[in-house]
Amino acid sequence: MNKHNRKLMAAAIANICALTLSPTAHALDDVMQDSGSWLQAVAEGSLKVVDPKLAKTRIWLEGQSRFNGDFNHWYQGMVRTAFGYSLSDRATVWAGYTWLPTQMVGKDLVSQQDVWPAFRYVLPTSIGTVTFRTMVESNFLVGNQVRVRPRQMIKLNHPLEFEPRLSLVAWDEFFIRLNDTQYGGQAGFDQNRAFAGFGWAFNKTVRTELGYMNQYQDDLVHNNATMRHLLMASMFVNF
Repeated sequence: MNKHNRKLMAAAIANICALTLSPTAHALDDVMQDSGSWLQAVAEGSLKVVDPKLAKTRIWLEGQSRFNGDFNHWYQGMVRTAFGYSLSDRATVWAGYTWLPTQMVGKDLVSQQDVWPAFRYVLPTSIGTVTFRTMVESNFLVGNQVRVRPRQMIKLNHPLEFEPRLSLVAWDEFFIRLNDTQYGGQAGFDQNRAFAGFGWAFNKTVRTELGYMNQYQDDLVHNNATMRHLLMASMFVNF
């Protein structure tokens, strides 16, 4: 990697980290600190395996398990499924559904359901692959309440020259609430997630990522916030 490309990569990672570390409405002393672990598995591919005419139609299947502390309490899961259509080699539109069961310590199990459109754009660059993903969730909460929550992700995957199967991975995702709801909170900032770690490609089909994720989450009325320090492990399967 030449000197110019190293500077570009450093600037991109710095911008992602700055989104997480930039000043917010809460002083760090007022933020509750927490820790945990997230496990993720994602499978995505073309439906041409079903019918060659469906080569541009895609399916997305994802599952997550989220734990407090050292895996001593499972508090949240996620199942996500979607169908997409490839507009080009780089751009894909999606329509999907998410089920999010949650059981915090001492509380009853609650389930949130989401429906959403999404757009993803993959951009090859001289410093690696940059992925942009925009989702607009409709979160179905308690009763008939619906919270509208856009979320924007930018992700950088930079393969290392000495071992192309190994890569540096960094991403940031920002969430905003568009409307007030009793159980979904007041409109405004919702949360930010930032990840930095390493990826390993076993082959063109299977890839893993492991690293640190920082989740900064506001409460329902913007009075308090929680910062979670998370170990995140992911597996991606493309077919």
